[in-house]
Formats: sequence, C-alpha cells, structure tokens
Amino acid sequence: MRIAVPYENGLIFQHFGHTGQFKLYDVEDGQITGERTADPAGSGHGALAGFLSGLGVDTLICGGIGAGAQQALAQAGIRLYGGAAGGADEAVQALLAGTLDYRADVRCEHHDHHGEHGACGEHKQGCGGHCGG
Repeated sequence: MRIAVPYENGLIFQHFGHTGQFKLYDVEDGQITGERTADPAGSGHGALAGFLSGLGVDTLICGGIGAGAQQALAQAGIRLYGGAAGGADEAVQALLAGTLDYRADVRCEHHDHHGEHGACGEHKQGCGGHCGG
C-alpha cells in the first residue's frame, strides 16, 4: 500500500488542489516501511490524480477537496479519506490503526464564488470546516 498526504510543515495541507508537496508512505503488513516527499511540479487539480497514480498511490488522506478531484481519484482507483486535519504522520498512523477522523462527505467547492477563485475558508459549511485555503 502507498498512502499520500498533501503536506506542509508536518501537517496535512488543507487544499488538495494547491498542495506544493505530498508525503508518501509505503506500508506493508500494517507498518510504515518507507517515507519520502514528492513535488507535483505545478500539477493542477485535474492532473494530481494522474500524478499520484503514477507514483503507485492507492490511498489519499487530505483536508478539503472538490468533487472533480474526488471523481478523478475514484477513476484512478485511489481511496480517499478527506476532511482530515493535523499532523500527517499521526493521520497515517491513525488510518493504520482504524481510528482516523475523516469525513466521507467532504466537499470543497471554492470555484463557485461568482466566477472567482475564493479561499475555502470563505465557505466552511461546504468544506465541513476543514479547508484552510
């Protein structure tokens, strides 16, 4: 299993489509066997699912994420645990222990602000309060 987390300063970066880095965790028999970071090199919302798939990722833990990105991840066969917050390492450990606090219904519709690209924090109801923009 390979888990990816949008990553910044040890924490889960709260806007999937704008992350500058992912932390990748290789897992075997419920234990982390390797860790590294990967830079999506300017990949936007639509290209990130392909970027992650190309790295062999099959699971993503993230904060806010839009419906289009969710659909792209599903088509790539990547399982999503959205609406998570806090430390990246702790979130992965919690997932492996079956105790990760996430939202199956997380949505981040930041492109629907009168044609402007607003920050997710402007509509916390739609993001479940987990977007940080």
